[in-house]
Amino acid sequence: MGNLGDITARAVEVLRTASLILAEDTRTSSVLLKHLNISTPMRSHHKFNEHQTAQQVAQQIAAGQTVALISDAGTPGISDPGFLLVRTCVEHGIEVECLPGPTAFVPALVNSGLPCDRFTFEGFLPQKKGRTKRIEALRDEERTMVFYESPFRLLKLLQQLAAAMGPERRVSVSREISKLHEQTIRGTLQQVIDHVEQHGAKGEIVVVVEGKKNNTQIHDYQSNTQ
Repeated sequence: MGNLGDITARAVEVLRTASLILAEDTRTSSVLLKHLNISTPMRSHHKFNEHQTAQQVAQQIAAGQTVALISDAGTPGISDPGFLLVRTCVEHGIEVECLPGPTAFVPALVNSGLPCDRFTFEGFLPQKKGRTKRIEALRDEERTMVFYESPFRLLKLLQQLAAAMGPERRVSVSREISKLHEQTIRGTLQQVIDHVEQHGAKGEIVVVVEGKKNNTQIHDYQSNTQ
């Protein structure tokens, strides 16, 4: 996510009145804060330091400060830092309030044209150890599956999914959601593989994969086509 217009008026008010803003990358977040004319002090809070700082931040909140947590391009805690801090605050009896905001997998799921009444969010798969095992475990998943992936590993992911689930399984690949170059490619795994091989991939990627059809679904489909 990256459209500056996506932020809510309520979120702007919270950022303006907070004692401190925790940001995944202060350089990225400073662009947003400058755009909104917000001068609240900011501090880095990311996956490399959150284990060390969560207790300290919880103590600051307990002492009366209001702390706002934002991530670079989505919702904290959803494949972004945030879970450890929220858990620490809950353990200390500190009130946590989550403001509704942009999360990339929701528009990608809706735009996919695949069933979105039941789905499983898998986020980023392991890059090496456990990756193949995790994909194999999803072979018979009947719900729509949602993945985050780097553009550098997108082709590999699609090829691994095709090997495990079959090249005819339907898939939707969305990139740069809410940004200037937003794009969604839909088709079978093989069709999208061919597209990526020809055109490459850039930006932040969300992959939405059709769930396996069970016998009832197949029977219903065949009945509707007769």
